[in-house]
Amino acid sequence: MYAILFIKNLFVKPLSLFLLVILAFTETGYCQSVLQNGFYRATLTRQDSNMVVFNLQVDDINGKKRLQILNAEEKILVSDVSIKNDSVNFRMPAFESEFKSTIQSDGSLKGVWINRTASTTQYWPFAAVPGQNWRFAENQGKATNDINGKWEVSFTRPNNTIRPAIASFKQTGNKLTGTFLTPSGDYRYLQGIVTGDSLYLSAFDGSNVYLFSAKLENQHTITGGLFRSGIAGKEKWEAVRNEKATLPSHAPSLKEGSSRLNFTFKDINGRMVSINDERFKNKVVIIQLMGSWCPNCLDETKFLSEYYNRNRSRGVEVIALAYEYSTDFERSQKSLRRFQQLYNVQYPMLITGVTASDTMKTEKTLPQLTPIRAFPTTLFLDKKGYVRKLESSYYGPVTGEFHEAFKKEFFETVSGLIGEK
Repeated sequence: MYAILFIKNLFVKPLSLFLLVILAFTETGYCQSVLQNGFYRATLTRQDSNMVVFNLQVDDINGKKRLQILNAEEKILVSDVSIKNDSVNFRMPAFESEFKSTIQSDGSLKGVWINRTASTTQYWPFAAVPGQNWRFAENQGKATNDINGKWEVSFTRPNNTIRPAIASFKQTGNKLTGTFLTPSGDYRYLQGIVTGDSLYLSAFDGSNVYLFSAKLENQHTITGGLFRSGIAGKEKWEAVRNEKATLPSHAPSLKEGSSRLNFTFKDINGRMVSINDERFKNKVVIIQLMGSWCPNCLDETKFLSEYYNRNRSRGVEVIALAYEYSTDFERSQKSLRRFQQLYNVQYPMLITGVTASDTMKTEKTLPQLTPIRAFPTTLFLDKKGYVRKLESSYYGPVTGEFHEAFKKEFFETVSGLIGEK
């Protein structure tokens, strides 16, 4: 049987120093070396010992084991699965993260999630129990309030500044799904419960790890909220019901005296690509500012790829400019290829060589703009190369009416630019 011992400071030190794998045969313990099919309740443990819950599903496809990460209606297919003896290792399809685990005698999995999408590689204790498709226990019984609808949210950062958001909840009995929208995007597919006067939501998508909790004072007020994100992040939050809630924009703008962009970067094949290339002349060009670490960028890439493959013949081009966590070209290249292959991206994806956290990223890459504050950010250029519109809020499919409004505005903007002479 394999036994994995996690010792002090597992999260922030090299795995080789703090993950001890002991191979030992015991006469009294039977090793269940078969990965069971069905649902699993999985947990990732943060530095503060809080566990973020998500669900796995295992089945057989063409004689091979297939895993899916489940968050509400989202199913993330994990096809890169390696099973040897009692070891089960699998890699997330879009992000730089992977699981290494062993099958226990009761069929559960224990191991580590290695997250390389953060600025420093992180190692999280991971466990998954078979036969469980629930997330949170209904310890307080039936929900005392119905929170369906739209809520105006205030998050309080650790420095006590406030950032606005909108919560969109769908509640059926005790079951709760939904998301939070911010000026730059959404928190994607959240799943949880309302039990008594409490709510709990969580999500894991291979990059982001979210855990929300709060108290329901009544049908119109939520208080005492805690938002735990990543390995150690924590913010307070509260909300009031408001169907007319809106958000400010974080979109950059053109600096005075600027009207065009001028850039040249390597694409993921190492070829130099410039906005001034013949390919983009006399065409409407959509420029996507993104990163392979960004889940909202993943959603937007899927949308843009499908749109481009259907509409490129109308005189539309798309360019992705990637701002990664590393300036290492080969690492960025490898990460972006996953995006490209996952969604059949046919438009050029360029590596800026500047990190998303670089405070001078705008000056180094697109000096014609005021500071880039959010990813993804989308720029629309007309056929003459003039920047006509800048947007920094991509709302994905989980946001419902917000996603439909985004698509409507996007289609109208591009069609209008195509129609210009």
